[in-house]
Amino acid sequence: MRARLLPTSVVLALAAALALSGCTAGGGTDGGDLDAEKTPMTEYYDAMYGGYDEKEAAAQQKKVEELVATCMAEEGFDYTPVDQSQYQGMSFDDEDRDTEEWVAEHGYGMNQTPEEIEEMNAQSEDFVDPNQSYIEALSVSEQEAYYEVLYGPGPSDEEMAAMEEDSGSYEYNWETAGCQGAAQHEISGEDLTQSEKYKPLMDELNTIWEKLQKSPEIVKIEAEWAACMADAGWADFKKKEDASTEVSEASNEYWATGTTEEPDDALKAEWREYEIEVALADFKCAEKVDYQDKYLAAQFEFENQFIADHKSELDAMVADIAQAKK
Repeated sequence: MRARLLPTSVVLALAAALALSGCTAGGGTDGGDLDAEKTPMTEYYDAMYGGYDEKEAAAQQKKVEELVATCMAEEGFDYTPVDQSQYQGMSFDDEDRDTEEWVAEHGYGMNQTPEEIEEMNAQSEDFVDPNQSYIEALSVSEQEAYYEVLYGPGPSDEEMAAMEEDSGSYEYNWETAGCQGAAQHEISGEDLTQSEKYKPLMDELNTIWEKLQKSPEIVKIEAEWAACMADAGWADFKKKEDASTEVSEASNEYWATGTTEEPDDALKAEWREYEIEVALADFKCAEKVDYQDKYLAAQFEFENQFIADHKSELDAMVADIAQAKK
């Protein structure tokens, strides 16, 4: 089943928000006197994409599901509203990742033990899709038609390639996103971040992560971390994200061959051992060079300057969004 695609700019901006939140394993968690969860840009991101309120989100999702059911019925398909609150009870990891003990046991949390996978699968099985039996009773062609009505035709091969290349040439359009897109649009209203009026500002926001990485302060702290890693025997890593990226490549390369055969336990154990070894060195070096606090300080300075440079546009967009919600 296909998931609804978010607008490219939304994905990028959210990615920037997460990246700028200081979420880097190891090296502290509070950024000194700075709050990683309340950076200068947080209030703007919250205004643009909405701060998360569990009750409000559940109520809105319930309305969306009801609208989807009506829309599907008009197109000749049965659809039972899904209780999305089932997801809220699913938790795959409640432990604190920001400790050496956790990293020494789990690494980055990528390559899980058979027991962890079994626990995740058990929780996933608790989720009930009331439409599953109906969908399975449809023919293959009917199922394809069902999903197209529900989610829209989806991006073309060219658009998929554009997304993979992060070229920004693909833009989400609720009008071609089926009943889900129409329902979400009706509940959420017009997304002003996608308007032509604020395209220049959004283009700037979509480059905020890349520009931060090139700032002198970040380049310096990455070099300090890389030097520590080199001393620990990992000279190939030039910046912190290289470590986790390298770990993920091991399994990515396996699946990139086109195989559908599940890797054996020995290979999985090898991946896991390598992951823990790299992650532990990463964690210790991040702590040694005070990576998190220095990164967060640089992030705050960068975001404050971004706001100073674009305050009139940011405030205007936030005001327009607030007005549109009335």
